Parts: sequence; structure tokens; C-alpha cells
Amino acid sequence: MDEAIQAFLDHLSVERALSAHTVAAYGRDLAQFSAFARKMGIFCAEDSWDSALVGYLEGLREAGMSPNSISRKLSAIRTFCKFACREGYVKQDFTANTTGMKGIKKLPSALTIDEVNRLLAVPDAKTPAGSRDKAMLETLYATGLRVSELMSLKILDVNLAVGFVRCFGKGSKERIVPIGKVAVDYLSLYLSNGRAKFAHAGSGDYLFLNHKGKGLSRVGFWKILKKYTRQAGITKNISPHSLRHSFATHLLAGGADLRAIQEMLGHADIATTQIYTHVSREKLKEVYKESHPRA
Repeated sequence: MDEAIQAFLDHLSVERALSAHTVAAYGRDLAQFSAFARKMGIFCAEDSWDSALVGYLEGLREAGMSPNSISRKLSAIRTFCKFACREGYVKQDFTANTTGMKGIKKLPSALTIDEVNRLLAVPDAKTPAGSRDKAMLETLYATGLRVSELMSLKILDVNLAVGFVRCFGKGSKERIVPIGKVAVDYLSLYLSNGRAKFAHAGSGDYLFLNHKGKGLSRVGFWKILKKYTRQAGITKNISPHSLRHSFATHLLAGGADLRAIQEMLGHADIATTQIYTHVSREKLKEVYKESHPRA
């Protein structure tokens, strides 16, 4: 089993060019399933894994794991099994007759425009750290980038004269996203004054640097966001992804085409982007309940 799993992870990394973060997530899910199978006496890919999978899923349910999390783990096992069949590690798809738990779709946690304005007003752009933080938050809301994409930006990926940002999303797919004037102004300010305060000879060309002069991490950005969220008086439990959701939600509410939003977000499937139409419908329901006399 270990050999099959390692071959699968190599396939994801090399042939499908998935990020190290995604490959690691697959690895954790499969290692957990493999450990459970071993406890049941199943050690190799020639054995039948059917009973192990059923017992594994039941154990996750009994442990109180959410349907969404179970669905994600089952999806990882299914993808692995298809690979194992194709490569000859197993003779048949042992997940074929397994009924997956349908995840409960949660609406994205988006900020209101007022909350976004309050959040973006907090950083003090007159200080190096405030200039960097202001530029990051403005860029994230202006482009809808994933936080991993934001942290991976290099100086040359940002064309301030034209007003575009180049980023590399899932599967190393490149996309070009327009960026608004406000974000351009604060990026210009950061590049002309703030970044030089953090940079040193070994900093490389990452756009956003930490106090040690290295590329800022996702965890570092999360801590920065949490700090400004508290200072802005926002009580919602938001994450870096909340600004991405807010970007898409506000564009749709303003009349933007769903296909254009899909392109800017880097979604491979339009169905993924359509979650934002559900957000709009929920907002309509709220307005109806508040306004209609017989709601």
C-alpha cells in the first residue's frame, strides 16, 4: 500500500503539477486510511480494501467528523484508487460501490462593503509595516487572489503601469487579473518606500517580505489579518479567503458577468463560481423577509 500511495503522490506532484500543499493534504488523508487498513490486517494493494473503507468511513462518522470533511477524505481515496487501478496496483475500484456523504454547502463568509472599508482603513501606510499590510489587503480585495498566490507574487508579476497582476494558481496555471487604481497606488507606495526597509541581499524578488527580509508566509498573513480585523471592530470569524469571497460577491452584486468572475478567480469549472449566485439569492431572501409585510 505504501508503494502505491507514494507512486500516486509522485504522480500528483510531477505529472499533474499540483502544489506541495495539495499533495501533502492527499498524503495525510491516505496515510490515515492506510493506518486504519493495517489495523484490520490489510497491508498490500492486492488485498481487498472494501471492508476497510466502510469501517474507516463509519469510524469518521462516529467520531463526529463533519460531512464535508468526510467527503473530502473519500474523494482523496477515490482519486487514489482510480490511479491504483490504472497502474495495476489493484484489480478493481474498491470505492465504486461506496456512497459518499454529500457535503453541506456552506455559503462563503463575505464581508459587507462597509466592513471591507473599515478593515482597509486600519493599516497606517506611513510606516513600513503598515504600508506593506495596506498594499497586501488592498491587492487581495482588488484581485480576489488566493492567499497562497498573493504570498507567491514576485516584483515583476505586478505591472502597475498597465494595472495587471500575474499569478500562478492551482496546477501552476498562469492567469492575468486586473487591479484597480487604489491598490495600484498603495502598491506603488510600498515598493517606493516600505519594501526597502525589509529587504536585504538575500531577500530575492518576493513582493511581500517579513521583518526578516524573507517572503511572508500564509500564517504570517493570517496573523496580520486577524490583528486588523480586531482593530476594525469586525466580529465575524473571517479568514484570508474571506476577502476573496468578498471580491467575488461584490463583483456579482455590481453586475459583473459570472464567466468574467470565474476567469479572475481562476476556477476551472463554472460550477465552482456559481456558489456566489447562491450568496446573492440568500441576500434577496433577507431583503424580502425584512421588507415584505407578509414574509
